[in-house]
Amino acid sequence: MRHPFLASLAVCIGLTIFSGGAAQAANPAETFVAENVQKGLTILNDKQLSTEQRRSQFETFLMGLTDINRIALFTLGQYRRTASPADIQAFEAAFEKYAAAFYQSYFAKYSGQTLKVIGSQEKAPDDFVVQTQMIDPNDHSGEQPLEVDFHVRTNTGRPVVVDVSVLGIWVSLTEQNQFTAFLGQNNGSIPLLISHLRELTKGIH
Repeated sequence: MRHPFLASLAVCIGLTIFSGGAAQAANPAETFVAENVQKGLTILNDKQLSTEQRRSQFETFLMGLTDINRIALFTLGQYRRTASPADIQAFEAAFEKYAAAFYQSYFAKYSGQTLKVIGSQEKAPDDFVVQTQMIDPNDHSGEQPLEVDFHVRTNTGRPVVVDVSVLGIWVSLTEQNQFTAFLGQNNGSIPLLISHLRELTKGIH
């Protein structure tokens, strides 16, 4: 089972920000995306931190950037309605650990690239899609930069990322399709899905 949600959201971790990005932001959602990507980069670039310190600080950062529990529940689709509270809690924990491990391992692939906030769409007073472009300074092909959009909600008292779109594909929805397919093939067993996520986490270096 592939994880486009994690792969795509990881784009925002290993990037630098244009110096004028935050200053040009027109709303809190844009400011949130621009400023917090830089925070994640700073943690991952801090060579004075031990591996464990970097992991711990980055996981804390990740929880502040995204609503992981909300995303995790969404990916379970209809199965979340019949899952026990204990299974839900265990799945959220496994999802969180996998996400944190994946983002850190993915960082090197995007080192040196830049993320530029180019605008946003307001779907509702507390619901934004922040549009960004990923810029590779070494790419002289003249091709259009990759667009990565962040779905940001501000109705929880602070902005949080709840989904990411790469090339127009909303990855949480794709993840939901994959998770529910897995559950459909395994009698709806969330413990089996949890075990699968834990095995994937162990294999990340």
